[in-house]
Amino acid sequence: MACTTILVGKLASYDGATIVARNEDSPGGQFEPKRMAVVKPEDQPRSYTATASHLTIELPDNPLRYSSVPDALPGHGIWAAAGFNTANVGMSATETITSNERVLGADPLVVYKPACGKEGEEGYVPAVPGGLGEEDFVTVVLPYVTSAREGVKRLGALLEQYGTYEMNGIAFSDADEIWWLETIGGHHWIAKRVPDDSYVTMPNQLGIDYFDLADAEGDQVEHMASADLRTWMEENHLNLTMMRPDAFDDMLDDMYAGMDDMFDDEDDQEYLDEFEELVADVREGLLAGDVFNPREAFGSHSDSDHVYNTPRAWFMQRFLNPHDGWDGPHAAYGPESDDIPWCRVPERKITIEDVKYVLSAHYQGTPYDPYGRRGTEASRGAYRPIGINRNGQLAVLQIRPYVAPEHACVQWMAFGCNVFNALVPLYANVEAMPEYLENTTARVTSESFYWANRLIAALADARFHENSANVERYQEKIGGMAHRMLRETDVAVAGLSADEVPAALAAANQRMADDLKRETEDLLGKVLYTTSLAMKNAFAMSDN
Repeated sequence: MACTTILVGKLASYDGATIVARNEDSPGGQFEPKRMAVVKPEDQPRSYTATASHLTIELPDNPLRYSSVPDALPGHGIWAAAGFNTANVGMSATETITSNERVLGADPLVVYKPACGKEGEEGYVPAVPGGLGEEDFVTVVLPYVTSAREGVKRLGALLEQYGTYEMNGIAFSDADEIWWLETIGGHHWIAKRVPDDSYVTMPNQLGIDYFDLADAEGDQVEHMASADLRTWMEENHLNLTMMRPDAFDDMLDDMYAGMDDMFDDEDDQEYLDEFEELVADVREGLLAGDVFNPREAFGSHSDSDHVYNTPRAWFMQRFLNPHDGWDGPHAAYGPESDDIPWCRVPERKITIEDVKYVLSAHYQGTPYDPYGRRGTEASRGAYRPIGINRNGQLAVLQIRPYVAPEHACVQWMAFGCNVFNALVPLYANVEAMPEYLENTTARVTSESFYWANRLIAALADARFHENSANVERYQEKIGGMAHRMLRETDVAVAGLSADEVPAALAAANQRMADDLKRETEDLLGKVLYTTSLAMKNAFAMSDN
């Protein structure tokens, strides 16, 4: 599934919240309608069968209630996508990522094999189930974990036991931590804690570019992995990290040159001492074989990455760290760079609006913008945008540390193409979501938030520049209403008992949905009128 992810550590976000956000994009040539849902413990299956892989597994008897964003149409699985459970753990699954031939040869994907022949006849071979995949992960993990770390460990154990039929990245969050897990072949996996002061960009590629095996095998402070990862890598010659001690020392000499003038007081010297200690640990890890680059070992290095994947990471980081120099022949990183960092400290704290902007991006301000007037016709279609027609849903999972746990989790949602939609906040600790976001069916209707946004995008795209002002005003207005709703609701529920909070939150969600429906219908009318003025049978002379 084509997707784009951004993860924001609590010290990098504007309000101290952990933020996990991902676009879920439909496959090429189709739309996959999405809706919101809340799964209650009594509705959670105890025996689960995957539609794609035909794998059946037994689930625990004590599930938590959780929010989700499943496919709206029945027939090919749940695809729950993203949500919170009542332990205030968030999960987003999944970001489809890339691999290479060496990995897939060393640990083949666990693919469903249909039966051959007819049962009872000579030569009959029964079907063989496949592993778990994006369709399944949220359903079999999120209701059973009470922290982000537990989420990693449960999913890791399931991968080792049952395997997977695809390469995926999965995010887990709680109020303190965000963890990112990447599947490696059929049964192996790695996971890394997102630094609190950093953000992560993931554009359909295996992304982690620094991993400490010693930590994963020991205290697991920032790294976890399948238990046999080291021996499996050695047996299959997967580690491509190449660092000679003399080359590393030369690099350090260049780094330290002139740094004495930069650190001239006691606080600076303390920082420098800590930095030197960290560098020494990295050097020791490299020489011991503990530290390696997973992107080089397990990821892809294809020409198609430079069209489909790397430009997205380039644009997101270009927006969040604009002064690092991203353009021109001497830029450190360009749209086709294979070594754009997995994580980075932003220049300023990141807001919900920043997250929405980068996940709606179509290379604004560059020659690659399909709606732009810079560059050439060829450059404007050179790279795959982030905000594309096949965006199905965007879930932004925010866990706020400054309010009570009963209303800390906010699931911001948008449906349809992100260029033309708006994010709406919904409290997660509720028994049901508003009908406007739950009621998606196969029927196209403006009574559904999903289909209303599809209609708006199709109309507004056709006359982008004429409609852009109305779309921007709609997005800004919904954003302002959203923050006001959260502020007022936080105050209103602060004095309630824990039992009273869910109903109050559900009422606030409904009021927000009512306002959203009114404003969305108003925008639909405006773009319908504006685009209709450009119809081929329009005639300028008045009939009056």
